[in-house]
Amino acid sequence: MVKRLVLLRHAKSSWDDPTLADHDRPLNRRGRKSAKAVGRWLTGLGIVPDLILCSDAARTLETHKRLKIGGELRVLPELYLADADTMMAAMQKAEGATVMMIAHNPGVADFARRVVASPPPHGRFGDFPTAATLVVEIPMEDWEAGHFGSSRVVNFITPRELIGKGDD
Repeated sequence: MVKRLVLLRHAKSSWDDPTLADHDRPLNRRGRKSAKAVGRWLTGLGIVPDLILCSDAARTLETHKRLKIGGELRVLPELYLADADTMMAAMQKAEGATVMMIAHNPGVADFARRVVASPPPHGRFGDFPTAATLVVEIPMEDWEAGHFGSSRVVNFITPRELIGKGDD
């Protein structure tokens, strides 16, 4: 059996209000547009997660909302600024055939590099920009069997590929 993981870094957040705590920052205009574009892209590929594991930060929750994609939402405070090992532990507790995880850098970039058997030939994979999305397949029966270096890249895309460079 094969499981599918969709790893998404939250979309671009706003720094307009310096009084907001990092945890409470919303998306900016570009982030809202990017999240919507990623949602359309995933839907167009027929990718609908059974379960969405999401940090409890405002920007990850808003990213999820603007994706307009199905699946049970499970908000996990431990995914806020999580490292790769914490993200792996969260993935190993998942259920369903397709799981999405929405979290933050640097953890997302590190998790992505470590979870794949071979990285995609994409210039932005290493830094995993905002709203970048990785789709991988992992040969396993249950999520608890997941481990680093075990997945095959199906897709990796950045929002600029979906909405254009001048469309910020």
